[in-house]
Amino acid sequence: MAKVFVAGPVSWNRLVRLAELPRPRPHTTFARGHRAAVGGTSAGKALNLARLGADVTLRTVLGDDAPGRAVADVLAAGGVHLIAERAAVTEQHLNLMSDAGERVSIYLELPELPEPRHDDRALAALAEADAAVVDLSEPSRPLLAAARRMGVPVWCDVHDYDGTADYHRDFVSAADYLFLNDDGMSADRLTAFLADVTANGTRTAVATLGAQGAVAAVSGGTHRVAAVPVDDIVDVNGAGDAFFAGFLVAHLNGADVPAALTAGAAQAARCLCSPDLV
Repeated sequence: MAKVFVAGPVSWNRLVRLAELPRPRPHTTFARGHRAAVGGTSAGKALNLARLGADVTLRTVLGDDAPGRAVADVLAAGGVHLIAERAAVTEQHLNLMSDAGERVSIYLELPELPEPRHDDRALAALAEADAAVVDLSEPSRPLLAAARRMGVPVWCDVHDYDGTADYHRDFVSAADYLFLNDDGMSADRLTAFLADVTANGTRTAVATLGAQGAVAAVSGGTHRVAAVPVDDIVDVNGAGDAFFAGFLVAHLNGADVPAALTAGAAQAARCLCSPDLV
């Protein structure tokens, strides 16, 4: 069983479904439905990795509050080993989601980690890992260097990175395997960016392209995969994290890049058919 260490944010979210996103003017609208659920990119990755058979340890920040306990229960039920650093509150979002698949995420609470207390546990889990997934967050940033020192391959997802934002650069530079989506760059800029990072040491750079599938760049060229058709999309939350997990587990099981892309696309499609992250 492959061991994967994940570091990054989790959240407790209120999901509100609307016919369309609200326009920027005073008015009243009616939700088509709402519910509370676990969220956060690291929760999505950890739960999908565990579902696919990986032995997953997640280091994150949680408050000692009702949302934090709810998140911990979901992760435990999903088979994720949790290392929880404590903050005053748990991260919480209000997600407005339209029938067209659009989303606006409003941060309601954003925890600050005053001082980590479980670095020994996190570093021990990291040392045993076959892959280190280090997601965008300040508490995760120091683990980039730690993974590099230990020789553990670093996997980073920089989401809608625009190619210039300072916040993302440490993660881009440290990544052996880099993922992002196509929201932050034009097609031409994205192609150039993938070529540039793979020419400068990234082993594989993957861009997800929504309904157009995904493209992976390696030193020898590029590979593409089509999106798996989904007739009835239930929820788009977490599809990118599911793709990431499908690719990673396939890679650790010996798949080449085209086969890993196919596995990622299949896992993303399963996520789209579910109301949850996995």
